Amino acid sequence: MFKNLIAGEWREGPRVIRNINPSDTRDLVGEYAQADAAQAREAVAAAQQAFPAWSQSTPQQRFDILDAAGSEILARKAELGDLLAREEGKTLPEAIGEVGRAGAIFKFFAGEALRIGGDVIPSVRPGVGVEVTREALGIVGLITPWNFPIAIPAWKLAPALAYGNTVVLKPAELVPGSAWALADILQRAGLPPGVFNLVMGPGSQVGQVLLEDQRVAAISFTGSAATGGRVAAACAARLARFQLEMGGKNPMVVLDDADLGVAVNAALNSGFFSTGQRCTASSRLIVTNGIHDQFVAALAERMQALKVDDARKAGTDIGPVVDESQLAQDMEYIAIGEQEGARRIGGERIATNSAGAPGHYLRPALFTETTADMRINRDEIFGPVVSVMRAKDYEEALHLANDTPFGLSAGIATTSLKHATHFKRHSQAGMVMVNLPTAGVDYHVPFGGRKGSSYGPREQGRYAAEFYTTVKTAYTAA
Repeated sequence: MFKNLIAGEWREGPRVIRNINPSDTRDLVGEYAQADAAQAREAVAAAQQAFPAWSQSTPQQRFDILDAAGSEILARKAELGDLLAREEGKTLPEAIGEVGRAGAIFKFFAGEALRIGGDVIPSVRPGVGVEVTREALGIVGLITPWNFPIAIPAWKLAPALAYGNTVVLKPAELVPGSAWALADILQRAGLPPGVFNLVMGPGSQVGQVLLEDQRVAAISFTGSAATGGRVAAACAARLARFQLEMGGKNPMVVLDDADLGVAVNAALNSGFFSTGQRCTASSRLIVTNGIHDQFVAALAERMQALKVDDARKAGTDIGPVVDESQLAQDMEYIAIGEQEGARRIGGERIATNSAGAPGHYLRPALFTETTADMRINRDEIFGPVVSVMRAKDYEEALHLANDTPFGLSAGIATTSLKHATHFKRHSQAGMVMVNLPTAGVDYHVPFGGRKGSSYGPREQGRYAAEFYTTVKTAYTAA
């Protein structure tokens, strides 16, 4: 059994969950301890005790630990990628790529620990000096989702530790294996006891403690919009800092002048890879009339040729949906799309993989002849389900792209510098891609959106300091 990490010790919990492989539901990945509210409070206490020393540790100490963790993650990329693919269901190449990203994130923030800057500024008053510095917040609670089970914990954990905070991590219950492996690596990299605590367990107990405990200075959350709203309310009630990443309904505009191959490749990658289970996935394709029919035909042909199979099997393009509940939601929205009058291509459930093993398999679905008011164009489905809307020209396409309560990522396929430049400026999204998939971002630059997608300072890159530190201004008389 894999245990929780509290105050530097591996601890059993009051119950255990079974981590099941969605590619083969007969395959048990492992049994993982589940913490309760009492253990979550113990983890917070451990983080509180460790904070004074860790926040005053040297940049070199923090660099050495984060760099060692990053090195081990990268050295074990194939092994950890296999675990990730096995428990979450993204294809093995995608899983290995995610692990590599996690390792690079730790390496990047190891360097940032050495680059925590400040300012020395002359005062407007004679004989007075001013120093502006950044300091750690305190205890940070991290609540992470199942779709990127090592990269998202990494991009929250690494900056939190680099800037001198102590951490309590609650990973998604569906994917405890990758988080446990990360905890094991950090423990062996030399983190002092209590600096990092792993409490695997239900949000109703572990998550609630993190939200309500006055000792927790900040919460970084990635998940659904509904849960994000509850996180915001709980943190605001006690004036704790919070950061929310809550999904998207991302558009990709395809104009008449687009390179057809580039546009189809970008849409295929954005909409269907990782089984569509990415908050940056393009689930709305907005295509102008002149290229619409040609684009839909080419995309449908490429989509139907994608191989849906075991995530770890060579040649698989799309792995399984993460679990039965998510699959049921995908199927419900496919039925809704048909009821709303859209034309469906694909979208059939598959009972077994090519080896005959039962799993949560779904052929990718493409809806055409859709309108902006349809639920399949309003709600985040979070599966390999993509819809196409017609637009008469660029202006209408831009309007449709922005007609959403979300604003995470947006893309455009065009050879027009004029339209690309205008779209980058006027798209109501935190990230804009030109002739690229909307999914897939670098680890050293800011990540985040607008409107209902995000709240608070950006994640990743040097911008992470805005959330994980507080600014102090000190005056000294000469």
